[in-house]
Amino acid sequence: MRNLLKQYAELKRDLTAFNQVSSPSFDGVSSHSSRNGAESRLINHVDLAYQLKEVEYALNAIDDPQYQFILHDYIIEKRFTRNEACNQLSVSVSKFNYIKNQALESFYFAYCG
Repeated sequence: MRNLLKQYAELKRDLTAFNQVSSPSFDGVSSHSSRNGAESRLINHVDLAYQLKEVEYALNAIDDPQYQFILHDYIIEKRFTRNEACNQLSVSVSKFNYIKNQALESFYFAYCG
């Protein structure tokens, strides 16, 4: 689950980059391989959008502000080191690790159902 969260920002960038690429135009004589390429890009786009939606839904289902901070600011955005995150939450390293594990568990249950 932690790796999925770490990849979340990358998925979001990939989807944004995909959306910025113009759609291929087809004339009446386009080859079969061009259509397959366009179909593959469309399927990839839909897959990325679905993955993002599922991660965002699971993140939004978590109400605890400490969990949200850890999942978003610490794991996804990497805005803080562990010591900085401990200071932000006013907790020891061991307490932070405990809260982080609880946050990841909450995300797991929200994501996997």
